[in-house]
Amino acid sequence: MPDPTMLLIDLAAITILTVAVYFRRHRRRDLVVAFFGVNIGVYAVAYVLGASEVAVGLGLGLFGVLSIIRLRSSEISQREVAYYFAALAMGLIAGLTPAFSVAPTALIALIVAVLAVVDHPALFAATRHRTIRLDEAIADEDELRAVVGTRVGGDIRSLHVQHLDFVDDTTIVDIRYRVGARRGSGAAAPREEVAA
Repeated sequence: MPDPTMLLIDLAAITILTVAVYFRRHRRRDLVVAFFGVNIGVYAVAYVLGASEVAVGLGLGLFGVLSIIRLRSSEISQREVAYYFAALAMGLIAGLTPAFSVAPTALIALIVAVLAVVDHPALFAATRHRTIRLDEAIADEDELRAVVGTRVGGDIRSLHVQHLDFVDDTTIVDIRYRVGARRGSGAAAPREEVAA
């Protein structure tokens, strides 16, 4: 009978990563299901490939195909891509390890720990990224930086104009900023589209 220890470790790790870390912070139920499905699916494929005479190249090719299909099927943020690849990696590590081993278990624990730390809300908490549509066309970058900084109440660190329309009098700008550095003077808030 095959040793189920690595499967149990994988299930525990993906549960901690998706439920205790990801869902608790981001509340996207659909991606919790996706992370579990991808993890267990990759585990099963890796386990079968590891137990057979199939070439390693075929396994890596399948891993790449799974990644491309999922990433092209819907739009997800870079943060969610990290969780997605963590789920893939944990399933692959556990699936290719036929019996309990300290090194693969430590690698799985390391993946969970690193994502739990680097995605903590307190880390870089003041940094924001937004795509904003202003109801005025501003061609001068210094003026645009001042207007946007006042409206978002922050210090603009990076600014990129995506669309400038003098006919409809609008500007769409992608910004990265730190909150709390400036406060607005009562100007009307811009219509915002939150970027991933």
